[in-house]
Amino acid sequence: MGSADIDFDRTVVLASADAALRQRLSRTLSGLRWQVREARGGAEAIAQLEDRPTEALLLDHWLPDLDVTELAEQIGALYPSMDMLRVDGDPIVAGTRSPRRHELLHAVRQALGSSSCGSSTSSPARLNGNDAPITAWSASDIYLGEPTTSPTVPTPLQPAGSNNANQPFQTYTTSVRGMLPVVIDEMVGQSEAMIELARMIRLVAPRKATVLIEGETGTGKEVVAQALHRLSPRSSKPFVVLNCAAIPEALLEAELFGHTRGAFTGAVQSRTGRIEAAHGGTLFLDEIGEMPFALQAKMLRFLESGELQRVGDNETLRVDVRVIAATHQHLEQRATEGSFRLDLYHRLAVFPIDVPPLRERLEDIEVLCEHFLMLMGRSSPRKSLSAAALDKLCLHDWPGNVRELAHVLERATILADDSASIRAEDIRLRRAARK
Repeated sequence: MGSADIDFDRTVVLASADAALRQRLSRTLSGLRWQVREARGGAEAIAQLEDRPTEALLLDHWLPDLDVTELAEQIGALYPSMDMLRVDGDPIVAGTRSPRRHELLHAVRQALGSSSCGSSTSSPARLNGNDAPITAWSASDIYLGEPTTSPTVPTPLQPAGSNNANQPFQTYTTSVRGMLPVVIDEMVGQSEAMIELARMIRLVAPRKATVLIEGETGTGKEVVAQALHRLSPRSSKPFVVLNCAAIPEALLEAELFGHTRGAFTGAVQSRTGRIEAAHGGTLFLDEIGEMPFALQAKMLRFLESGELQRVGDNETLRVDVRVIAATHQHLEQRATEGSFRLDLYHRLAVFPIDVPPLRERLEDIEVLCEHFLMLMGRSSPRKSLSAAALDKLCLHDWPGNVRELAHVLERATILADDSASIRAEDIRLRRAARK
């Protein structure tokens, strides 16, 4: 083969949380005239694939953000002609081995120092982010059809181990659709509703689609928005929050779009708006249902064009912002009634996510209590929860959802005083329990 026949523009995306492994593989593949684009997780891998044509993908056994099985299924459907291999050399999808795949196998063998890539017996066990050994799996373990088993949930639910003392929520491991474990930070719960919520977050987080989070007050809609941002390729960029109900109507437009000096009374200097401040990242619009009707048209125009005008300015700015909105209202019903723009609703609800109320996942109360008591134990003596107290909590309707539970436990911790255990009489509920 002459030098003119050699393809110097072959690109491979390498997805692994292991920096040392990425370095070894990148060095080997670069020597074989591959252009290597590294990704630390599944979200970054998808972003790399969308950015430019790619001939091959190397996936590690475990990724910190996305389930490898579902990621392989999604990428396989989007890029059917692309070679996909595991880092131990096994193909993720069955098919004829192309010359590219043969060369990738050689590179993997060199980088890992293994004499027989693709063998589950010869591939060394590696550790994931939780220091748990990972067993190499074969191509037949990648299930790309409908599940043949019902979802399973580990009991009790075990934290996947976070060393960050300031992290507001622990990481929990669950199982979705009978496949590989699902790991989502910020999510606390083992109910089917929470498992499905975690799955929806992981599916849409890497995409650019606008998300509308719907749920009752206190269910944790902002927590969901934070998870969507953290698992997205925008995670290193700003996450800007604006509560549409907390700002007076007369100032909301300037807060969103920014303003120039002298645009209105009191505007003594120009100011960057929240949308512009979120450039490259995510804008979270909480309580979007409270946005004034007149401002909704301007918001719709921004969502469709990506352009904005500061108040008092004639220049148009183009920004790259992903919008996530949240509401406790039934926006579709309000749109039908004419109190919310129907076209804006459809533009926001490209991918709607429902956050379940606590009364529909009472099986999560015990693990939520343990979580909140652990957080409270950082600043005061750690309390335990008596069986009678837990029973009382499980009989409540929880109109304030998870936020109400946290407040009830904080009050109970104070009432328990020097006792190491929270008793049923320490649980003070503001609403009668269900009969």
